[in-house]
Amino acid sequence: MTYHSKKILSKQEGFTLVELIVVVIIIGLLAGLVLPQFIKQGEKATAKAAKAQIELLGTALDTFRLDASRYPTSQEGLHALTQKPGGLDRWDGPYLKKEVPNDPWGKPYIYKSPGEHGPYDIVSYGADGVPGGEGNDRDVVSWE
Repeated sequence: MTYHSKKILSKQEGFTLVELIVVVIIIGLLAGLVLPQFIKQGEKATAKAAKAQIELLGTALDTFRLDASRYPTSQEGLHALTQKPGGLDRWDGPYLKKEVPNDPWGKPYIYKSPGEHGPYDIVSYGADGVPGGEGNDRDVVSWE
């Protein structure tokens, strides 16, 4: 081995502590900018899933009405889509393949018939489970 090749082999290369700290700070800043956007997209997706479920329940309710000449009462609720209500002759269900789902936040949908905004109202109160709210707590309703 020559002197020049020994010098190259003995030279150690790597990152200094300052360089590593700079990289960690840059990664932290990027995460701080990008992470909130991902969270907002997740909240939007959950609300869209609730809206899609409400629309599917509305379709099942319309089919129920075609058969029974009326919508289920508030007391019969959405379970009339999967189980025949007592005293109803013209029921050709079940109108849903599975049981009535809970909203994406795990709470039951609120069903009222006749509704204040149409023949029926279906409401999910969002993540907080109480009327009103903003963002992820915003209500998802059948009439909007």
